[in-house]
Amino acid sequence: MKYYSLLFLVALHFLCLPGFSQNTKMKTFVDGLMSKMTLEEKIGQLNLLTSGAVVTGSAVSTDVEKKIKEGKVGGLLNMTRPEDIKRAQQIAVTQSRLKIPLLFGLDVVHGYKTTFPIPLALSCSWDMDMIERSARVAAIEASADGINWTFSPMVDIARDPRWGRIAEGSGEDPYLGSKIAAAMVKGYQGNDLRKPDNIMACVKHFALYGAAEAGRDYNTTDMSRVRMYNEYFPPYLAAVKAGAATVMTSFNEVDGVPATANKWLMTDVLRNQWGFKGFVVTDYTAINEMVAHGLGDLANVSALALNAGTDMDMVGEGFIETLPASVKAGKVSVKNIDAACRRILEAKYQLGLFDDPYRNSSPERSQNNIYTDAQRSESRKAATESFVLLKNQANLLPLKKQGSIALIGPLANSRTNMTGTWSVSAAIENHPSLLEALQKEVGTDVKINYAKGANLTADSMLEINSTMFGRSLHRDGRSAAALKKEALDIAAQSDIIVAALGEASEMTGEAASRSDIGIPDTQKELLAALLATGKPVVLVLFAGRPMTLTWENQQVPAILNVWFGGCEAGAAIADVLFGAVNPSGKLTATFPQNVGQIPIYYSHKNTGRPLAGNDKWFTKFRSNYLDVSNEPLYPFGYGLSYTSFSYSDITLNSAVLKAGGKLTATVTVTNTGNREGTEVVQLYIRDMVGSIARPVKELKGFERITLKAGAAQQVTFTVTENDLKYYNNELKFGVEPGDFKLFIGTNSRDVKETSFKLQ
Repeated sequence: MKYYSLLFLVALHFLCLPGFSQNTKMKTFVDGLMSKMTLEEKIGQLNLLTSGAVVTGSAVSTDVEKKIKEGKVGGLLNMTRPEDIKRAQQIAVTQSRLKIPLLFGLDVVHGYKTTFPIPLALSCSWDMDMIERSARVAAIEASADGINWTFSPMVDIARDPRWGRIAEGSGEDPYLGSKIAAAMVKGYQGNDLRKPDNIMACVKHFALYGAAEAGRDYNTTDMSRVRMYNEYFPPYLAAVKAGAATVMTSFNEVDGVPATANKWLMTDVLRNQWGFKGFVVTDYTAINEMVAHGLGDLANVSALALNAGTDMDMVGEGFIETLPASVKAGKVSVKNIDAACRRILEAKYQLGLFDDPYRNSSPERSQNNIYTDAQRSESRKAATESFVLLKNQANLLPLKKQGSIALIGPLANSRTNMTGTWSVSAAIENHPSLLEALQKEVGTDVKINYAKGANLTADSMLEINSTMFGRSLHRDGRSAAALKKEALDIAAQSDIIVAALGEASEMTGEAASRSDIGIPDTQKELLAALLATGKPVVLVLFAGRPMTLTWENQQVPAILNVWFGGCEAGAAIADVLFGAVNPSGKLTATFPQNVGQIPIYYSHKNTGRPLAGNDKWFTKFRSNYLDVSNEPLYPFGYGLSYTSFSYSDITLNSAVLKAGGKLTATVTVTNTGNREGTEVVQLYIRDMVGSIARPVKELKGFERITLKAGAAQQVTFTVTENDLKYYNNELKFGVEPGDFKLFIGTNSRDVKETSFKLQ
């Protein structure tokens, strides 16, 4: 009797736990709802349609309202008007049989109305608090208009800058990418999805999309599982551990099987190994596109996707059209459909939609929580932190507010290109251009002389393809010679030249791969002509990827990479150009000298015939090129400041790290310049002997510090066994005793070095 009493008390204890109680309530509710659902209604929950102005594929949904009434829609994406969202929800909860509310998703990739720098730029801040705040602002704004789901963060590791979608991620490094992935998820979701200003995150693209062959979008990916687990999987795993509610499949194949139908990825890894409890959604028509991969007709690929563990079909409608027949044919089980349906209903329950389908949006929240002065100020600060000073010969920057400035270039007076790719909800016409921002900043103190100078590129069709979605640069019909002459006349009247050149907004992003990642032809010719005037030239580089700038680095005295900085980009550029803010950004993706070096990244492995430290850049029978050195133009972690920093030698508390113990590594960083600045101190480690070949360096820590002129600060990193673990050939995660090198410095190349032993 006492035994049963004890069991009762234990059971009562667990029932009273908040998480247990909530999960029990959710299960009871979902069980009851599913018991009332027909097979077709269950499949309807797996159907995600588009009913908005934003289209990222060739398919567009039809008869959406009718399908909602019939219970054949689980959610809608790409709706940006709150009145449209509210109307669609009203149809679902008043006119469908079971009154199940809809999910509303949107690519809120780097902000909603208040847009922040593109994700690649944000990563260059190395500021996790700021990155989390950017996602928090996005969630507050998007939820106020009724959106409860964002298709972000994009966490794909990318080491090929030809791939346009490198702009959407955090660069090449798994450690930094993991930190950013977790920060973004936390910013979007907060601690409780039921709170009205939190939205569901969607980690994408699972998996390996950033390693598409030849840098060509949607292309094949092929790599070893050792590389997957050590180099490409960590950011996805970090996002899942941070509690990401949903995951999106990638377009590419993995081990010959498209990710959307890859059971090893979606079930074995994501659910069984990593413990993911949310639901999986495809990318735009990814199920249908598996037909082109060669996996069969729509019925077959839809069955493959569901059986693999994919829960929701984005836009393609393969599930709704084929799964009922596949159940009858025994190709798909009702059990698998139930599992997918349950996961989607649980997400809606966790969002609180069954209690209040309109919980997110209200006119008051929309009016008071979107595009506020405080949020725009946050965006402006984020942009200044993201800019990377690549060169500053003779301290040409910052500029003085005096005399006259020639502002020249096709990107100098373009409002629509300031926010960059995937700013789908931004009011792009309202954001000041660089010209407008500089004029506001300097007032009557400086005369700003403007000329376009060149079109984006000589190829008019390429310009059209590079300025889609309302981002036109309004091509000038004058000849290249006439445009250049006007610019040179303007330059002659000015003391200094600021050349606003580079890529247009849509030259990066989805379906925007480039085989030539240099500054386009006519712009480069313009830059050469401006340099020939003998006037000082500052290149303000707009970019969504690492670019090939070898000639520019040799010829131009000052280069400020401003990426695409969001709605406050113009003001932020002015802040940095005139020295109100000291640039502190550090590259998170390596810049190659030329395209032939790609892929190039800092954490490569040695070959059996590496260049020795005292070798020239070419040595016969060594791993190198005949025509260019192995070195990048700008290494990972690189970025200059208007001040300078020196590093002391590294001090270790011990030369031996014992199992279960800690090792501390300390450097003193000194601001040796004449103004305050922020430095990102970076820690790298190399495993000298392993059971498999290990990278020459791996980022294992970093710290942002701000120092006044002449000030010094000790920076200490703690290293444990966990920092030294990796997956071996048997995919076992562990650490191996032996010798290690430890590096601390200002970037991955310029470091202090010491050694320790793990026992």
